[in-house]
Amino acid sequence: MKLVSPRDSDYDSVMYLSLQSTLVAGRLKWPEFAQLAHHVGFPGTDVATVQAMEHGLAPSKALLSNLNLKPAVCSLPVEWRKDEETFQRELTQLEPAARFAAAIGCPRMITWVMSSSELPKAEQRAVWKKRFQAIARILAPSNVRLGLEFLGPLHIRKRFPYEFIWRMNEMLEFAKECGPNVGLLLDAWHWHHAGATTADIAAAGRDNIINVQVADSPPLAAEKIVDSERLMPGEGVIDWSGFFGALKKIGYEHGISPEVFGRGLKDMTPEVGAQLGYDTTLAVMKKAGVA
Repeated sequence: MKLVSPRDSDYDSVMYLSLQSTLVAGRLKWPEFAQLAHHVGFPGTDVATVQAMEHGLAPSKALLSNLNLKPAVCSLPVEWRKDEETFQRELTQLEPAARFAAAIGCPRMITWVMSSSELPKAEQRAVWKKRFQAIARILAPSNVRLGLEFLGPLHIRKRFPYEFIWRMNEMLEFAKECGPNVGLLLDAWHWHHAGATTADIAAAGRDNIINVQVADSPPLAAEKIVDSERLMPGEGVIDWSGFFGALKKIGYEHGISPEVFGRGLKDMTPEVGAQLGYDTTLAVMKKAGVA
């Protein structure tokens, strides 16, 4: 049997399911959140960085080890969307958070970028680029990468006066300008509603996709899509065989986090919501041949 290096182009990627907070409607905090992930059967868990840091480095490492959980991704603990004073104050908290993320074995952070803005696109782009460059420089010594999420639905693109970046290829170009450790948070929901394709995933490549989230879409016209009303994977119209097939082809080997808003999750117990997300996502991954 040939032993294959994770850096070989023909690497057969190993993706794994990770519990994401929307499945429990945000009602559980660390460490109970991680404990539920293990109880349901998730191999991985998303990490709420501030909560985990408050729990402590040694206890959080022990928790993950004892539960045999992979930390898939950490939230970016910086409020970068507000005024400059707020951003600079928040930025002082990032270095210890980066060291923490690396120490627990999760050198990946993510954030989303609104696809419309109050400022004209060029002006807003310059502001966000400067801020993400500052963030990337702080993350770099800890070898932590940052994933930027593009948002596809039409109503988000029209929320503010000026349209901002919403296409996958354009967000990837922007990410590269922000730093060598900046890439994409790829959400299948936004991938679908931005009109992205499997070719876009192939063009991005393994090293530029930091994290993956999944949710399905109802068969509605773009004008009727609402970001807060999603379906579980396999319940809608997204091409899961194509999506996961492309991820497998590029050798993606990190977490797959179901991020499902709505779907009655707030009326379910956290355990029932987490189990539903696990079962439906695992089913489409098996059908696509990646689990």
